[in-house]
Amino acid sequence: MLTPTGVHALVRRTHEDRVLQALREHGALTRAELSAQIGLSRTTLSEITASLLEREVISTLPPRGPIVGRGRPAERLRLDPSAGQYVGIDFRHSLVRVAVANAARELIASDTAAYASESTWDDRIRTAFELVDAMSASAGINVDSVRGIAVGLPGPFSSRLPRPAEQSADEARRADAQRVRSAFAERYGADVLLDNNTRLAALAEATWHTRDGVDDLLYIRLSFGIGGGLVIDGRLVSGSTRIAGEFGHTRVGGISTECRCGKRGCLETIASIDALLRRCREADVPVASLDEVRAAAEKGDPIVLRVIRETGAAVGEVLGGLAIAVNPAEIVIGGEVAMISDTLIEQIAETVAYELLPVGSYGPRVRRTELGDEGGAIGGIVALLRRTPLLSGYPQDLAASTAPSGERTTTSARRSGTNG
Repeated sequence: MLTPTGVHALVRRTHEDRVLQALREHGALTRAELSAQIGLSRTTLSEITASLLEREVISTLPPRGPIVGRGRPAERLRLDPSAGQYVGIDFRHSLVRVAVANAARELIASDTAAYASESTWDDRIRTAFELVDAMSASAGINVDSVRGIAVGLPGPFSSRLPRPAEQSADEARRADAQRVRSAFAERYGADVLLDNNTRLAALAEATWHTRDGVDDLLYIRLSFGIGGGLVIDGRLVSGSTRIAGEFGHTRVGGISTECRCGKRGCLETIASIDALLRRCREADVPVASLDEVRAAAEKGDPIVLRVIRETGAAVGEVLGGLAIAVNPAEIVIGGEVAMISDTLIEQIAETVAYELLPVGSYGPRVRRTELGDEGGAIGGIVALLRRTPLLSGYPQDLAASTAPSGERTTTSARRSGTNG
């Protein structure tokens, strides 16, 4: 049975955890903002923060903006940056992105390294290790202070990696996930979180630049493959078999091109990088890269702009149908294709609005990604730093959740509780 002293210590520790978690989720806050976030009285909060400051767990920042009027301006509190570093890694089609943040939720380094698109996981992991080593030397990253690593992997239909003939795609995916987990855990001696890279990008878009986050958001990445993520009612959604967000394999009306997944008319056959280049060439515009497509669009090439509008209409058709179903506040367009022309984003927005006509005047904000190709890596950092409603009831581990039926593990929490 707990003694009164034990009860007091437990309550104090609980209050401290709530303060620290609010700072992980939201970054630097004033004491008044902290009080509003966690509901502690001013006296109790003052005692807790004084103890944390004395122990150098948190530190202070000057007030925001110019000082006006009389009285002492409110300083802000933050997690001490020296308390540890967190690494987000996004394995893409032909490159790996690594981002590093400190415990104060400040991005301190971000870089990429390329590999061949047909590289094995051993080659990709080696490239990531070499990049982290280079960043350690150039950006002052201390691998001994890494508190967690989050790795974003391609979706189940996005991996073009070779596998043994006798191994199914699901078996290969589980084996690859375990290989990645073991390699990073052994190399850095830190906890490793694995998830789909586009879902992590959705998490980043919903949380990184906004204090309160976006409760309902659709994210789509238009790249060599097409994937996405959904934040619904404040939660990042994975689905029963973790394929939520595979928008690239939603069929588009009037399209019959065969997809590598075996179906016909998938969005990926019209809006991926290879599909866009192919369609331009079929229209007698000899482009070899997205840079050439972008340059042609900037010059007003009518054929290229027509292909871009057709691409935007196809993407908008898929997203519009999803928007009717889940009613997002924002739709975010990411990936290399999203960067070629404003015409693409405008056409997506117009088509989404048309698809939503039956449900009235509601319309989500349609925007290009604010995080560029850093989104997946930053989303990994967010997942490490935050025990957040966005991850409430969400499977936290790709290797575990892709295990055969009966071996899956998930981490759940109430919306106001903890979630590792």
